Amino acid sequence: MAVFNARDRVIECKIVYYGPGRGGKTTNLEYIFKAGKQYTTSDMVSINTKGDRTLFFDFLPMGLGKIRGCDVKVQLYTVPGQPKYGSTRRLVLKNVDGVVFVADSLEVRRKANALSLKDLQQNLAAQNVDIFKIPLVMQYNKRDLDGQRIPIMPVDVMERDLNSQLKAPSFEASALRGMGVRDTLKKCLVMTLRNLQRELEWTR
Repeated sequence: MAVFNARDRVIECKIVYYGPGRGGKTTNLEYIFKAGKQYTTSDMVSINTKGDRTLFFDFLPMGLGKIRGCDVKVQLYTVPGQPKYGSTRRLVLKNVDGVVFVADSLEVRRKANALSLKDLQQNLAAQNVDIFKIPLVMQYNKRDLDGQRIPIMPVDVMERDLNSQLKAPSFEASALRGMGVRDTLKKCLVMTLRNLQRELEWTR
């Protein structure tokens, strides 16, 4: 749920990068932080967990306009993807306004993707949030490995596995190289801000 700072005329919203462990969530945020340094309004904070990390920082997107005369500040978060960090994921997901689901294109991670998406749906439902209604963007990461003798799933298979019912916008990406990272974030930002605009109109 977005927070309205009346004194500074700023609306703060939260976007969470979700997905299986080592699928590229951290790499996405690291790329955004470095490439968009002029738009960041805080340092990146990293909470290390064994084999994974939780990252977050504030991001001030430019060119997306204002909401009811207020600037928009976005908090970008990742969650640790390993199953044992379920409580941390639930905590990070609290009051989320938009989600980027980062799916791993490696064939061996097919089951992990499905389990992580189910975990997301359950954790949202625990907050009375419908996964079909929250701004959600799918990112199929590690597409740069195609043709390198590493088995990766075709995009149509990933769409069928993960997005046949959700029908969320989706992007092919290589977070390591930056391919598709900006497009993914921009789409999620636009969807999130439009949703916040509608919510504010309803509360008038």
